[in-house]
Amino acid sequence: MKSSSIMSMKNLVVSFALLSPLFGQTAGNKDIAVTPVKGESWISHLHKRFGDTSMGKTWHSGPVAPMPGEKPASEQPKLSLDFAARTMTFHGSDVYRLNCRACHEESGHGAPPEINSVIDPVRSTSVEVIMARMKKVGMNMSRANAALLAKQSNAALLDRFHKGGQDMPPFPQLSEPEIRSLLAYLRQLAGVPGAEKEQVAINESPAHVGEQIVKSTCHICHNAVGPNPNPQQILEGAIPPLSTLTTRTSMPEFVRKVTAGFPVNMGASPLPYRGRMPVFDYLSGDEVANAYLYLTLYPPQE
Repeated sequence: MKSSSIMSMKNLVVSFALLSPLFGQTAGNKDIAVTPVKGESWISHLHKRFGDTSMGKTWHSGPVAPMPGEKPASEQPKLSLDFAARTMTFHGSDVYRLNCRACHEESGHGAPPEINSVIDPVRSTSVEVIMARMKKVGMNMSRANAALLAKQSNAALLDRFHKGGQDMPPFPQLSEPEIRSLLAYLRQLAGVPGAEKEQVAINESPAHVGEQIVKSTCHICHNAVGPNPNPQQILEGAIPPLSTLTTRTSMPEFVRKVTAGFPVNMGASPLPYRGRMPVFDYLSGDEVANAYLYLTLYPPQE
């Protein structure tokens, strides 16, 4: 990128930093404050290397590196002029997309056996589904007993969101309205009768959109802070920490890398390689730009 373009992007980030008071507000969803991402990545927490886990790899890879003499495509992402100040209206499907889809895929079936399907646990929260299952195997169950089982299953599901599990991180960045919206969508995804009537809309601030992407998708593989790896270390498997991403790439480069993929230079004599990072093309350019600004305005911490 030309130096003038880099300076323009820096000025853009500084201008958006002046809007930081807007970033802490979310109309209709003020139950939780925006906070910096902290600590080790989830795969580091599980003591796994990226290549040994399907965590964060349930999407497709980026484009192959260019042939010698070729230049990689460098189309600039198209962003809305007001993306850094515009409140977004989200539904449960959007909360799922930003927080769950990287591991559980669009269908909710995940990548067994490491990443379980969400479908059966969600169906277990439905009285109608429980009674239909019992009837199918020739067992009669009262509605009261089915309701008790459904209540227990719902409590267990909520507990998983708040506390996480053996292979699943917790989601403290989600407010209660967001979790209710997410559960309503999961019930619809699982085919629970009447779930389509439970859907609700939530207003989200740009910073909280970025926070959800960073904490629920990026932080799966990237530590919050740490040393900035060189090309040889990246070839050997090092993953740059989140604290270095805004210095390693400009905002357009970051958006392009996340949404479409872009070759990365690796090795002692740096050469372009496809890289290991999945492409998340179900995220919009505006949403990923909000993740970049979130990392700028709320620097990652230990």
